[in-house]
Amino acid sequence: MQDNIVSLVGTGQMAMEYVKVLKALNIEFNVIGNTPSGCKKFETLTGVQALEGGYAQYLDNLRKPLQSVIIAIDDLQLSDAAVQFCRAGAEKILVEKPAGLSIEEIENVIEASKIDKTNVFVGYNRRFYASVLGAKKFIDEDGGVLSFTFDFTEWAHIVEKANKHPELLEKWLIANSSHVIDLAFFLGGKPVELSTYKSGSLSWHPEGAVFVGAGTSTKGAMFSFHSNWISAGRWGVELMTPNRKLLLRPLEKLQIIPKGSVKIEDVELDYTFDENFKPGIYRQVSSFLSDDPKLPSISDQRENFEIFYKILKQSC
Repeated sequence: MQDNIVSLVGTGQMAMEYVKVLKALNIEFNVIGNTPSGCKKFETLTGVQALEGGYAQYLDNLRKPLQSVIIAIDDLQLSDAAVQFCRAGAEKILVEKPAGLSIEEIENVIEASKIDKTNVFVGYNRRFYASVLGAKKFIDEDGGVLSFTFDFTEWAHIVEKANKHPELLEKWLIANSSHVIDLAFFLGGKPVELSTYKSGSLSWHPEGAVFVGAGTSTKGAMFSFHSNWISAGRWGVELMTPNRKLLLRPLEKLQIIPKGSVKIEDVELDYTFDENFKPGIYRQVSSFLSDDPKLPSISDQRENFEIFYKILKQSC
């Protein structure tokens, strides 16, 4: 393998989305796959040949310096892959969210990154939506967020029919809902105080089905959340500034309600990257490959896990 090129680990749908971006950015890359059938399908759909056999067999043969690695594989393997590529000498790694399914797995990645001096970032692509960047601009112009609320309701009737590993389904709040939780606290500030409540359960998610909570954030904002996986709803984040209410519902679109009005107004933004690629991915990869990545670090994700566990009423 050549020096200073991106190593993309995975041949699933997310890996295919990364390939589209890497091609558009004219970045040289190689792809490490696993099964022959998966690699063949990947090549058919992308025109890119993937190495078969899984990442483990290639670690010793990677030429140094191993500069940039993007890990886009099954959630159950994310933390192990991140640890192994740290040990192989990767300079920086972008690992798909949530980077691990337990706080122990996240801490293993942190330990490996410190020992091997690897910068590890977590791929929460919704931070890079055009809608979110537009919301951040309004927040800055208006002097900050006064309060915010969010909803990470999951469609249980869809999720339970998905072909997902039982362990992944049991961790669904971390594996999937964390997109919204991370985004809300990214925009409004991490919790300083947080009170949470939960009730109910689902056959595939025994740790709860209805989640509510409230608190205050590091940015001086009050917040609340309400998520009901048994009833109806959808993901959303709403933020109140001194001048307007910002609506991200769906997350891909930004609307506002100006102060003194009840009219919901669409905000004109350049959605080109989010229309031509999986939303957020183009800007996320561009940031990762820059000299100053604006991405959540693996240590940031450790802080996130404390929030996830508190919502689930679990001890760290």
